[in-house]
Amino acid sequence: MSTDKEDTSTFPALGRALLWVDNKRNVERIVYGLYIICALLFAADFVYQKKVYLPVEKIPGFYAFYGFFMCAALVICAKAMRVILKRPEDYYAPDDVETEDYPEEQLDRIDHNG
Repeated sequence: MSTDKEDTSTFPALGRALLWVDNKRNVERIVYGLYIICALLFAADFVYQKKVYLPVEKIPGFYAFYGFFMCAALVICAKAMRVILKRPEDYYAPDDVETEDYPEEQLDRIDHNG
């Protein structure tokens, strides 16, 4: 979080333009604004007549519920896939270049004692 003492003149233009997001109160305003927009769009689904292709599309708020449940399903599936796909930290270690010893003649060691 930026402080009053920090020199923002060295920030790039986009960084200076987005400094208002650094304030927690402004972030809360954005979140509440998104809640209001979602609620208004959900309420608008009850007002207008839709041209539907499938009978399930006639249900008011269907796409809001469908989107919410599919997003939740993606998160749950990702957590389940993590259990299956997760590898130990040293999984690539036997073949990793960084596990090889560096050639002694290329180290250019400096003797500081003497």
